[in-house]
Amino acid sequence: MKLRPIDIARKLNISTSALRHYEDWGIVPPIERGANGYRMYTEVHVAYFECIRALSAGFGMQLTADVMRKLQAEEMDAALWIVNERQASLYQDKLMAEKTIQLLDDLEMDEWNTKGRTKWMTIGEIAEETSIPTSVLRHWEQEGLITVERDPQNGYRRYNRSHIKRVLLIRSLRTAIYSLDTIKEALQGLDHNNIEQARKIANDSLQHLHKMNKDQLRGTHYLYRLCKKLNLME
Repeated sequence: MKLRPIDIARKLNISTSALRHYEDWGIVPPIERGANGYRMYTEVHVAYFECIRALSAGFGMQLTADVMRKLQAEEMDAALWIVNERQASLYQDKLMAEKTIQLLDDLEMDEWNTKGRTKWMTIGEIAEETSIPTSVLRHWEQEGLITVERDPQNGYRRYNRSHIKRVLLIRSLRTAIYSLDTIKEALQGLDHNNIEQARKIANDSLQHLHKMNKDQLRGTHYLYRLCKKLNLME
């Protein structure tokens, strides 16, 4: 069955120009043209378009494009592992968000402002504790999100336990794509032992991850349907 661009555009509630963009990006199979020069789509193209729309909502267009190209090359396993890796990353973000909320709910808030009583930690130890690369920690310091003292003897950065909570909160908020100003606002609340705003933002971040998880589930459903349509599933 051949379908016109307008038929698919109406079915998916998108513009015909979006369909052409997908074609230009090479993320759908080649499209035949009728005797009049108009594009003629098939049910396979419809399955591709539906999958692209659903998958991009939870995984982003770049990953979606990579997956679509893998499927066209009949590299289904490679495509599925790309998706699986992103899902695993989302799960780690969820664990980090929960850990952040737990820390913010900790009643022992004196630790936030306690100085000199906590063992100093190196940037490598902080990175290991929080699973955040040292390069990212340095970048956050440059952005003014973290203030780090230097060891007067060797000039190395030194952190304490309060930095861990601060770093985990930043990680949680970055995951939810909050603006730099919003993150700084939450951190200022921590500096004044007023954690309500920080707790709210951290919880909002977790809710964002829950939504992403649902979007990814819907995307993988359409990916499965496309693989079946292409006879790639046993």
